[in-house]
Amino acid sequence: MNQAKSVKVTFTTRKNICPPLTFNNAPIPVTTEVKYLGLHLEQRLTWNAHIQAKRRQLDIKFRQLHWLLGRNSKLSLNNKLLLHKVVFKPIWSYGVQLWGCAKPTRLDTIQRFQSKFLINVLNAPWYINNQLLHTDLHIPSITDEIQRVATKYNNKTHNHANDLIEHLYNNVPIDRRLRRTWPDDLVQH
Repeated sequence: MNQAKSVKVTFTTRKNICPPLTFNNAPIPVTTEVKYLGLHLEQRLTWNAHIQAKRRQLDIKFRQLHWLLGRNSKLSLNNKLLLHKVVFKPIWSYGVQLWGCAKPTRLDTIQRFQSKFLINVLNAPWYINNQLLHTDLHIPSITDEIQRVATKYNNKTHNHANDLIEHLYNNVPIDRRLRRTWPDDLVQH
């Protein structure tokens, strides 16, 4: 364990303060957000910090590749859509099994980028319906993709050879104090 790289985050919806932590008699700094394995985890687990970070990352990558994807680009539509699947989709879809249960208003941040991307790639006028673009190009919306990935992940865990993984989903009803969406709620039954 490296004390210089350690921070303390208390994941809770309550406002009470936890006692300070020390390591080798040195206090560990307290923060409300931490990046762990590419996921931005915040104190209340609203996923706002993660989604905003991914949106900034998508915007930067789009500006870098605008010469290939812009309205005046000579690249074919199939190649532009291939770039979407290879470059942009992995940026926002990493860890979606966890952060996909964020509020719909937060997910709309990523959906707006995808719609902006499709309008720009097609050089479509502003009045074209985004749902029509998704349907014509066979690109699922963000919520549809989250549901597909969550269902696929759930099916893998239910049919896993390791009994410990298979029993992670015990399907016992839990009394929920908050009206939040849980990752298991994303699965199509």
